[in-house]
Amino acid sequence: MYGNDFAATGEQTDDHAVDEPGRVDARDLEAQFQAIIDGDGRIEPRDAMPDAYRKSLIRQIAQHAHSEIIGMQPEGNWISRAPSLRRKAILMAKVQDEAGHGLYLYAAAETLGADRADLLDLLHSGRQKYSSIFNYPTLTWADMGAIGWLVDGAAIVNQVPLCRCSYGPYARAMVRVCKEESFHQRQGFEILHSLALGTDAQRAMAQDAVDRWWWPSLMMFGPPDDASPNSAQSMAWGIKRFSNDDLRQRFVDMTVPQAEALGLTLPDPELSWNAERGHYDFSEIDFTELFEVIKGNGPCNKQRMEHRRRAHDEGAWVREAAAAYADKQVARRKAVA
Repeated sequence: MYGNDFAATGEQTDDHAVDEPGRVDARDLEAQFQAIIDGDGRIEPRDAMPDAYRKSLIRQIAQHAHSEIIGMQPEGNWISRAPSLRRKAILMAKVQDEAGHGLYLYAAAETLGADRADLLDLLHSGRQKYSSIFNYPTLTWADMGAIGWLVDGAAIVNQVPLCRCSYGPYARAMVRVCKEESFHQRQGFEILHSLALGTDAQRAMAQDAVDRWWWPSLMMFGPPDDASPNSAQSMAWGIKRFSNDDLRQRFVDMTVPQAEALGLTLPDPELSWNAERGHYDFSEIDFTELFEVIKGNGPCNKQRMEHRRRAHDEGAWVREAAAAYADKQVARRKAVA
């Protein structure tokens, strides 16, 4: 159940055996782990941790990493069609950031004993998921603005609390990720602002993009709390800090004033300020669409995975060359020594 950081190879696995000098009772390891969690501390890779905690982290971090890598596709599709050199350079930088985020997160998963190649195999075979939001098409340039403002805005609300996640490597990776996501969100807002102040056709294009991305963005926070099987335990372990519904409400409260500043309308006739609650009320979300997309029935699920598998296969020579070069450097250092 626990790592072997406090036990020597070959020791018996009886959780209650503590007779031999130097042996640590598994119950003591559990108490140490829980004390760190209760004290709002950080679990580090060599600390003892329950298998369930390790597996839950690997699942979450891997899904996060996969989402960053798959998420390059909808925006990468528009790099060659950006309306100006400035827009092209900014979008290229953003897509490059997403690749870096994926690498940070795969590295964090590796500290838990996961193998990056195995995680990619799980993604390519459909046994691990990525965020449902990336299974929607990007039909116009305004979608680059809507993704930056809404999708990355939702990501920020989701991910800033992860900077205080109980697992150290994940929390530290998220600090840099969130700083870069903040740039992405501002970039999206600026695109929509320019379009909203442009011609009637540009303003209509911006409104259409917001209409299409609003509800999928709300679904990014996951199913409602009473239908989220992993949330309660993740919060008890300090992996998550807030529930799905709490984060969704934060996002709505943050976004409505920004939409007013843009002069764009959020597509919800029931959206209104509730003075008694101190929050915006919004329509009940139909999560049927979310569950269908998760099952693989979204508009672009098949396209995204085919592209990802093809890119992975075509990049095999790069990985092989990098591994050969690394082996050569190791051999050279051994020869010198």
